[in-house]
Amino acid sequence: MPLSTSTSVVPSPRSEGTTVLPEPAEPVIRAMSTTWTARGFEITGVARHGDRDTGRLAAALTRVWLRPTGNGSAVRVRTRALFLPEATDDSEQTRFSHDWAGFTASVDPERLRRGGRWRDGEWQVEVVLQDGLRTVHGAVAQHWCGSGEYPLSRWVGDAARIVPHFHGGALRIRVENVRARITGAERDGDALLLSGAADLPEGSVLRLRHRESSAEPTFPLRPAGAGRFTVRVGLEHFTGVADPEREHWDAELVRPDGSAVRPVLDHRQAPIAGQFRLPGADRVLYLKELSDGYPQFCAQQAAGLVGRITATADGFELTGHAPLPDRGPLELVLRHDQGTGESVHRLDGGEHFTVHLPAMRTDPDGRRFPLRKGVWGLRIRPAGQPDAEQPVLLAPDALTALPLPVEVGSDTTGTKRVLLQRRWHDTLIVDSTPVLSAAERSAYAQERLREVHYPQARQQPLREAVLYDVFSGRGYADSPRAVHAELVRRGEPLEHLWAVDDAQAEVPAGVRPVRVFSPEWYEALATSRYLVGNTHLPEFLERRPGQVVVQTWHGSLIKRIAHDVENSWLGDAGYLAALDREVPNWSLLVSPSGYATPILRRAFRYEGEVLESGYPRNDVLARAGTAEAAELRRRLGLPEGKRVVLYAPTWREDQQAEGGEGFRLDLRIDVAAAKAALGEDHVLLVRPHAHVREPLLGAGDGFLYDLASYPDVQDLLLAADVLVTDYSSIAFDFAVTGRPMLFFTYDLEHYRDTLRGFYFDFEQDAPGPLVPGSAELVAGLRRLADEGALPERYEEKYRRFRELHCRLDDGGAAGRVVTRMLELGAEQAPVG
Repeated sequence: MPLSTSTSVVPSPRSEGTTVLPEPAEPVIRAMSTTWTARGFEITGVARHGDRDTGRLAAALTRVWLRPTGNGSAVRVRTRALFLPEATDDSEQTRFSHDWAGFTASVDPERLRRGGRWRDGEWQVEVVLQDGLRTVHGAVAQHWCGSGEYPLSRWVGDAARIVPHFHGGALRIRVENVRARITGAERDGDALLLSGAADLPEGSVLRLRHRESSAEPTFPLRPAGAGRFTVRVGLEHFTGVADPEREHWDAELVRPDGSAVRPVLDHRQAPIAGQFRLPGADRVLYLKELSDGYPQFCAQQAAGLVGRITATADGFELTGHAPLPDRGPLELVLRHDQGTGESVHRLDGGEHFTVHLPAMRTDPDGRRFPLRKGVWGLRIRPAGQPDAEQPVLLAPDALTALPLPVEVGSDTTGTKRVLLQRRWHDTLIVDSTPVLSAAERSAYAQERLREVHYPQARQQPLREAVLYDVFSGRGYADSPRAVHAELVRRGEPLEHLWAVDDAQAEVPAGVRPVRVFSPEWYEALATSRYLVGNTHLPEFLERRPGQVVVQTWHGSLIKRIAHDVENSWLGDAGYLAALDREVPNWSLLVSPSGYATPILRRAFRYEGEVLESGYPRNDVLARAGTAEAAELRRRLGLPEGKRVVLYAPTWREDQQAEGGEGFRLDLRIDVAAAKAALGEDHVLLVRPHAHVREPLLGAGDGFLYDLASYPDVQDLLLAADVLVTDYSSIAFDFAVTGRPMLFFTYDLEHYRDTLRGFYFDFEQDAPGPLVPGSAELVAGLRRLADEGALPERYEEKYRRFRELHCRLDDGGAAGRVVTRMLELGAEQAPVG
């Protein structure tokens, strides 16, 4: 399990870290990382019992031994305790701290000599963990990535190596006298010319064993003097395709008597591993170094092979070789392993490439943020050809550069560490670590922040501060943004705090970002006089006397919400029970209209004060004119003169994304057909719901724009000429502008009858056409552009819709909310 996991996105007020997972009865012993230093081979690991606390120094004693697999005596290894909060985080439980379960062990290679010589032998690394009266012995298991998964070997002489490796899941260290080496590889016509060193008699051959068949071609060694040889391997042996993915050939040098020795790749003088194009085939021969240093010949599609890595101010520079078929320029694809994000970077230099890989993402308006937490995979491909993607691998010389971290972010977003790392020995990945430290984010720490730190902070005096939250830290947006702007306009003497998740949002000057689930976030929840949010509060929060909690919510009501939903999904997910605990903590619930007020009361089972004010977020739509819309289009980089279509669908709770983080987009629009029909004079902006976590493939082509990360959808509404939605409450917001809407209702019956249901006769009263398929949608947009307006029958529907739902959208909603919020604050007696 990686230490840097991503948080699930579900529509629930639950906090992180509330689940107590069962601990294994056996001890957990794992190598988190390994490295070679001047002292030797160093192991950084974790050793802990699942049912004992190791949160203080000397709570448990860890000793490390090397025990020979054959004859000989065990070797005691110098070991010291290590403060490692990652051990607690990795345990995923709330009962025990394992902050002092870490250890480092340093293996001096000289202690593995026998009689002053390097002799072949193998030792298993054994940990003795003593905890009170209990002593257990255990082997060291692998970590999920990096040097704790595949350690690197080290030459300790001209012909001797030390090879740490995992055998049956247990760490071993092997001393090996190398009897045959490959020291060079180069293309020689239609052959690969290998050079090497070995004490072999005349008549010896190189034999390749094909893993996928019984084929065993041999190639004669040619003496090159002083125990050296060359061998010419014909590439025609690798052009047959038995396996379209990859074919594997293992190498050995065979003497005339039939005895054999495996050669080691010795790249101390020059790089050897590489890719060589196969004649007459759309493949390469990849001479690969396995994790134990032995060669493997792989007939496969060309990959990106990175030979040099350097850190830059905001990311990394990669230099490598990618002999892909000549299909135009190449691009590097960075993709979140849960499918929740993707970015594409152009490669310079053809197949010998150099590329800057930023550890930041750039929003359409130019703002930059660190990569979202989690593991990102790297793929390489001809530009715009996702079906031709291949992995990005590491040449042996590049392995030692990892892990390579950079610190990115800013004062207005927060900073975090992003590092290049390797997985499965030589596959390059990017690990964007959580903005919270391991000591802050572990389930154990989070429970104590909730159960101890937060109650203690509630005893402090309230401070004249406002803590704002939009979708649990999504960004500076929505109605809380408008409330903040109004308070600033009035010059109210308040401290402004903004909840920011994972450094993924930027706040304006005068606002302090607060990391969600950090100690300062818990303190702000406990001590801020005002809490202003547009979504659910944390489940543990309890409104203090003197505290004012303003719930602006985030949408008017087409689809049913909360207790009005007739299916069991929300109840089964625990959402409704958590909602019932939350609602009594609201001081004020903002309603957008007289139509919405009774629905909100009933759906939330809310008995407190409702302010029928209109939504503050819509003030900008009521006030702004064409100049503001033009400026927003410029900031978004949209081409002048083109009609802007915004597609903003809601989410489907029955379409959970793979991996459990968020929900699928399920675009359903035939983008190619839309571009063909509309691309000359339209652009299509796609803005998924906040709960959706799925990249929009093909965006960035000048027609299709992915605006999932843009903080405030109100800006996009202001820039749009026409809105396409489905059953989203965004239709109520866009109606303020008076501009046309189309409703893409491909799953109308399922959504109406099974999933959510509607509050009014949506099919009869919708203020725009309902289109059931992509072809009808594209045709409707084309017709709307050509005719300049929706059919006349929708004019009266649109007028009635605005009269019912938008009467309060006069540009003054934020003022009304702020006035009542401050009145409530003044009415509450300060708590000392």
